[in-house]
Amino acid sequence: MDDVSLRSFEQYLLGHRFAMSAREQLRRAIAERLHHEGLVDQPHFRSIRTAALELMFDYYDEHFFQGALRPLVSHRDGSISWRFSSRMTSTGGTTTRREYQPPYPRGYRAEYEIAISSHLLFQGFADPKRPEVVSGVRCVHRTDALQRIFEHELIHLAEMLVWYDSSCAAGRFRQIAERLFGHKESTHRLPRTEDRARKELGIRRGSRVRFDFEGHTYSGVVNRISRRATVLVRDPGGSLYDDGHRYRKFYVPIKLLRRS
Repeated sequence: MDDVSLRSFEQYLLGHRFAMSAREQLRRAIAERLHHEGLVDQPHFRSIRTAALELMFDYYDEHFFQGALRPLVSHRDGSISWRFSSRMTSTGGTTTRREYQPPYPRGYRAEYEIAISSHLLFQGFADPKRPEVVSGVRCVHRTDALQRIFEHELIHLAEMLVWYDSSCAAGRFRQIAERLFGHKESTHRLPRTEDRARKELGIRRGSRVRFDFEGHTYSGVVNRISRRATVLVRDPGGSLYDDGHRYRKFYVPIKLLRRS
């Protein structure tokens, strides 16, 4: 990509606005393509293949980003990859850049990766009739939510490629997200395990809880909630903590907890 094309794409990002009807038509086409290719089994998919992310990347690049993203990655002598992560428990997606310093023709070589949280996607929509809100947009099924998260990450990628830095808290990001995709917020907001525990069970960090394990009932305090709750149970043989007591640590699925 030459400098003229780069400047043209920069102006596109700063000024282009998609009509709602055109945007929604393209989104539906992407969702239908995922299903047609066998990459998802239904809109509320129960399984999804990583190849879905590459298909989405190419379709979004062509129709929303003027086909400029792949050429810009190549312009940086770089590469782009995608993956689902079951270990991401607090954010729906991340876009990262790894740089390799000179000697490279354009100063540095960069590898870009977009990771999407499969944990949050599958945890969301526990009630299929209740929509979730992602990036300020009402999503009625998991494919909807996946697209909103992916759109968010593509803006990060575009900003990194054009301006090097990207922040979803900055005005430029928010404006691009609103003009291209109609996003009303700059955060994903899929419910985390911590949110579900608080809303559905009234359990949060510091809550006293009970749970059964190997035929015994234990009582303890919730110390942390990520994929599971970390519960500290008083035990003379356990590790010493700042409060002067010894505790044994248990990792418990939140659905097995009961408030004490």
